[in-house]
Amino acid sequence: MEGKRQAKISRLIQRELSEIFRRQTAMMGNVLVSVSEVRVSPDLSIAKAYLSIFPPEKSEEIIKNIKAQSKTVRYELAQAVKSVLRKCPDLQFYLDDSLDYIENIDRLLAADKKPAETPETPAEPEK
Repeated sequence: MEGKRQAKISRLIQRELSEIFRRQTAMMGNVLVSVSEVRVSPDLSIAKAYLSIFPPEKSEEIIKNIKAQSKTVRYELAQAVKSVLRKCPDLQFYLDDSLDYIENIDRLLAADKKPAETPETPAEPEK
């Protein structure tokens, strides 16, 4: 169960990380990184950020790059939240593939629905 302080800090970190990634990916072009969720540990020392990356083909490369630059991202986050937080939590980044999962389920349901929707033609009576 997440407390009010944890929820408030999670939203703050999510908003600031989104802004940091928006600025960084604007230089790259054709890549969109959005922070779908941030979970903060009860002692506020670790923040797990779940990232949704578009296009999905580049997601592994982008998440690897973000993990390699995590100290720089943490520094930028600390500068942004220094008036609210005394200590910036350690950041852990994970790929949020929930949208891909939902899209796959929709595709499977649509494929399953197509054969059932086509009405069968009745056989012609013999003369």
